[in-house]
Amino acid sequence: MMERRTRRSLLFGPLPIRIMVGITFMAHGHPKLIDIAGTQGFFSKIGLPSELAVLIGLLEFIGGLVLILGVLTRISSALLIGDMIGAILIVKISKGFVGGYEFDLLLLAGAASLLITGPGRASIEWDVIKREIFPAGKKLVANA
Repeated sequence: MMERRTRRSLLFGPLPIRIMVGITFMAHGHPKLIDIAGTQGFFSKIGLPSELAVLIGLLEFIGGLVLILGVLTRISSALLIGDMIGAILIVKISKGFVGGYEFDLLLLAGAASLLITGPGRASIEWDVIKREIFPAGKKLVANA
């Protein structure tokens, strides 16, 4: 019984992380895209190319959406990890942990978790694409 519960946790555990991390990234990407001029101005002010504003806005919005859907989860997670590393190092690190980079670090950790585990059972990757979540552990998935 405990073994079955553990398998189920492994298969469905990423779902709440995918949903919350995805919603959060979408919520932060959307304003960047709506006020692209303001975002470009901010990027220029901190020394980044203004063209990067559109890419970051799209990455956060579309990346968040694909996390929620559970498709291209590992690719999106890796890109969002890079986004958060950049945000922390370029903008937030000087502000310290609390009130600075703790939120970005939390999003980075959520994305890292999804990079490691994949999307889990309730996902397009599992249901539609039929991608193996645990390639080396077919028995684990088959007995769930």
